[in-house]
Amino acid sequence: MTEDHSHHIENPNATTPPPRFELVGSVPTPPVPDPSEAMTILVTLPPGSAGTPPHRHTGPAFGYVIDGEMIFELEGEPERVVSAGQTFWEPGGDVIHYQDGNNLADAQTRFVVTMFGVPGQPMLTPVSAEELAERKPRRAPRP
Repeated sequence: MTEDHSHHIENPNATTPPPRFELVGSVPTPPVPDPSEAMTILVTLPPGSAGTPPHRHTGPAFGYVIDGEMIFELEGEPERVVSAGQTFWEPGGDVIHYQDGNNLADAQTRFVVTMFGVPGQPMLTPVSAEELAERKPRRAPRP
């Protein structure tokens, strides 16, 4: 990245070492619903969990995998594995979120997501089987 993301401020009165900030992800801000509300959730996937069924979010979502490995797939993109210490994001809106399952059969996976959504609307809206079939050409080829 060409931008400086340093976040250290000198504290002459400190008697302990300063905090350490490390940039783990950065994306241009996608459109956010107006009005909107931000919510942060912790998701724990048991070993082998398929996660949530295909769904949408009313606004963008930004996440960080704490433990384990998540299989992540958005409409138009191939599925990928996001491991502990890595970030992911999605624009929300009309884009279908196909997968967020646990890639591990023998350990849980945990991730934190901050979502910007429309107040009073569900954070996840399931996609019907009919719409999935209709939009099949928009899905990346399966491995």
